[in-house]
Amino acid sequence: MNLHRVFQKLESAELGDIRESIFSSLNALGLAVPQGEVAITAGSRGIANIAEITKSVGAWLRAQGASPFIVPAMGSHNGATAEGQRAMIESLGITEAAMEMEIRASMDVVEIGRVASGTVYMDKHCYEAAAVFVLNRIKLHTCFSGPVQSGLMKMMVVGMGKIKTAQTFHSAPNDQMKDMIQEMGQVVLDSGKILAGLAILEDGFDKTAELHAVLPQDIPSVEPKLLERHRKYFPALPIDSLEVLIVSEIGKTFSGTGMDTNVIGYRGIKGYEDLDTPSIRIIAALDLAEASKGNAIGVGLADFITTRLRDAIDERKTFLNVYTTGDMNRGKIPFALESDEELVRVIKERFGEKRWMFIPNTLQLEHLYVSEDLVSEIRENPACELEETAIPLCFENGKLALSFR
Repeated sequence: MNLHRVFQKLESAELGDIRESIFSSLNALGLAVPQGEVAITAGSRGIANIAEITKSVGAWLRAQGASPFIVPAMGSHNGATAEGQRAMIESLGITEAAMEMEIRASMDVVEIGRVASGTVYMDKHCYEAAAVFVLNRIKLHTCFSGPVQSGLMKMMVVGMGKIKTAQTFHSAPNDQMKDMIQEMGQVVLDSGKILAGLAILEDGFDKTAELHAVLPQDIPSVEPKLLERHRKYFPALPIDSLEVLIVSEIGKTFSGTGMDTNVIGYRGIKGYEDLDTPSIRIIAALDLAEASKGNAIGVGLADFITTRLRDAIDERKTFLNVYTTGDMNRGKIPFALESDEELVRVIKERFGEKRWMFIPNTLQLEHLYVSEDLVSEIRENPACELEETAIPLCFENGKLALSFR
């Protein structure tokens, strides 16, 4: 099989001075910052510049007379333990030494209200602080559609609520989640604990593009507008119909479901309407990102994996995350082949060599490879540049030998 390398002209809008942008946008809010302890939320995603953004928020709060500290806020991730969640944010560069702030990790929560599907909780350290500063990236959600998806409201509900509120939220049917996230988020806002939010938008190259400081009362109205802005940056596959998609790495650092369902066009949730595009017959995943710490949620969205990926799975961490969401198919282990080379050979024998695409992961889609039969379609796509010289699909010691840089 011969392949052509493709460069996608994704939306580029990298922000210059992050610290200055944060200070400027927060100063413009005119906040009355409490002269006490303020918790800053820290999630598990591989957000660009997350350590610098978090540190800058802490520096701004100190300049206003507050005493900031950091709270790992990530629902059931990394084993749903305080130690695991602390280790997760530290792996992202959010350490006490680097941030010049204390990290307070706990799974203890306080009940703050009730909604139709159950109780809403708040992290104990957040509840006991004078206020909470919410920080998160605005992004399409992998389970549901709606005006509010992954962002500040989700951080307030699922992140700050730890595994207990995550279970409440995910107990709602998927077609009701768009309403539940707003209803539960309003309970958190009504607690009076939220000082402000900082919404992050990333461009198509996974770079910080925009930082928006938001007053708590404005979060429900501003977040839908920011989600629409995010859509112009969101990277997608340049072809809507594929026979085979090979994903080099999956993991929570790329998406909450390991592979972004909006990219692969498949949510895999029983009983609910799925996405229409892109249409992909076979998906194979080759490896699990180290930053995911063994959590392989989303592995069940693949049809084939390697034994290397299978051996990297921490079943306990994966189980807790999948079980909390309730979408059990996403944790099922697909057929595992010994090497990348065997996996590709097996798929070729059964499904042919037409309409193949190779990508590094579902977050970074600047560089990818396509089979020769897709060249004409790529040429017609104004967002793509094609390397005309084909290269043979090859392997080194059984591993795929393609450069995505």
